Amino acid sequence: MAPSDTRIELDATVPDALAGKRLDQAAAELFPEHSRSRLQQWIEAGELTVDGRPGTTKARVVGGERLVLRAVATVAGDWSAEDLPLEIVYEDEDILVIDKPVDLVVHPAAGHEGGTLVNALLHHDPALATLPRCGIVHRIDKDTTGLLVVARTLEAHTSLVRQLQEKSVWREYEAIANGVVARDGKVDAPIGRHPSDRKKMAVVAGGKPAVTHYTVLTRFRAHTHLRLKLETGRTHQIRVHMAHIKHPLVGDPVYGGRVLVPTYCGEALAAGLRGFSRQALHATRLGLVHPRSGEFMGWHSPLPDDMVVLLDLLAEDLRVNG
Repeated sequence: MAPSDTRIELDATVPDALAGKRLDQAAAELFPEHSRSRLQQWIEAGELTVDGRPGTTKARVVGGERLVLRAVATVAGDWSAEDLPLEIVYEDEDILVIDKPVDLVVHPAAGHEGGTLVNALLHHDPALATLPRCGIVHRIDKDTTGLLVVARTLEAHTSLVRQLQEKSVWREYEAIANGVVARDGKVDAPIGRHPSDRKKMAVVAGGKPAVTHYTVLTRFRAHTHLRLKLETGRTHQIRVHMAHIKHPLVGDPVYGGRVLVPTYCGEALAAGLRGFSRQALHATRLGLVHPRSGEFMGWHSPLPDDMVVLLDLLAEDLRVNG
């Protein structure tokens, strides 16, 4: 094993909810820190076993099987370290908590090979190159701001991934939605790829389970300030769920639809709404059990200036016209 390689030792029991899935699909659900293509390679190499025996990627699981992964992960990708600003909220030898600004892509991809959070993290701590996805265990969208945690050791990575699987990581968001939300509620609707637009997600039959809780903070004349809590972490989950219940987020370029401007509002609010060019969504609170100490820790990130300004404009409009 090369010095930069990392030994991986993971195990999980297939839940009944995954019965009927292909082995590689079930493994991707149970070990989400690793890509499906990498898991397929390990299955074919016999490094991911089912009840102690080698499996095949297309074999169907029935529920209750014990999957054991014993493999070596080499450094993935050829991403370069870049000296980019990082807003570090908390740091120790096991984890980093980052407050991500708007317009920062989390992980390199086509069209965003550089200038990402990963590039910045590799400059801050080159050892992260030895971890799956450079220690990133969950993402937030490019134009969503706020908190996310990064593992700095394989042990911390495994712990955080399991906490996410067990839904014990506290993730709380604030958002500004179109329309007046009548009451607190929950969206429990599966999310998968949009049937006709593969760049989008949608509520679809057969999608992955997804649950979002929302609480009304302030109702304005035509908008609502919300607090949201995730039970699951699907791609674009809050954005898709709020659009599904006809309250898309202000400024959402993908799911938001037309700009909603209250009648008889002032020019400042109209301009603020029309000029808000990203989804009004901020990851404001993050809580988890520290992988080493076992202590529950939590962090808070105040709303970014653009959302504060818009909320002030909405409040003034309500005061004058409400």
